[in-house]
Amino acid sequence: MKFGLIAGNGKFPFLVLEGARKAGASLAVVAIKEETDKSIEEFADKVIWVGIGQLGKMISFFKKEGVEKAIMAGQVKHVQIFSGSLPDLRMIKMLWNLPQRNTDALIGGVADEMGREGIELIDSTYFIKDQLAQEGVLSKRKPDDNERGNIEYGLKIANEIARLDLGQTIVVRAKACVAVEAMEGTDAVIKRAGELAKGKLTVVKVAKPNQDMRFDVPVVGVPTIKTMLEAGATCLCLTPNKTLMFEKDEMLKLADENKICVVAVNQKQNA
Repeated sequence: MKFGLIAGNGKFPFLVLEGARKAGASLAVVAIKEETDKSIEEFADKVIWVGIGQLGKMISFFKKEGVEKAIMAGQVKHVQIFSGSLPDLRMIKMLWNLPQRNTDALIGGVADEMGREGIELIDSTYFIKDQLAQEGVLSKRKPDDNERGNIEYGLKIANEIARLDLGQTIVVRAKACVAVEAMEGTDAVIKRAGELAKGKLTVVKVAKPNQDMRFDVPVVGVPTIKTMLEAGATCLCLTPNKTLMFEKDEMLKLADENKICVVAVNQKQNA
């Protein structure tokens, strides 16, 4: 079976390529001009570059390559979609028929268009299940009483904004919400929180209530820990089995060296 990859920015696409290689699978890659790292050509056998609105070109490429299942990996910034990129006719038609233009609706629309051509969009973690956070305390240090209180409070708020598809990350201090994610991304919201109330911050990042693992999967990594250090955050809470941890060993090593707690908590439970 031939697999396809729609590559956004960051390391996610490269991890998928490596996971596919280990599994003995090859990927035909659609790289997005506005987002994908140019070095992807060094890691993939077949790459085509498309503009963010060139849905028809992407589907035609996959059909030509005999792709039956495709994976979407790597962020495509929301602002790029509305930044003036010229969409092709297929993208225009898809956008016109959407009832709303949030993340789920936009990417769900792309998935539907692909499905009409016999190309199934599958779980983005298909080749990298080992990178998912497992439930429990992942760092050497457990959350203290203050952090436990922040997590308990934060999960309620984070789950609500995730349900509304506003974002998936909030930052809490002393059981008060300091910053809420919208379009800016996890690292940006942590930085903003640090500017507002530096020190003793807890970062809570959750999956959506009915998280579609085909796209927009929560992701953290070494840059997350580095940003937390700059902001004075001491604890990171994640959703188990639905959050990807890039460079997991290096990320946890950096957290442990700086006494940052990392914990994966079932959304219906306390830490």
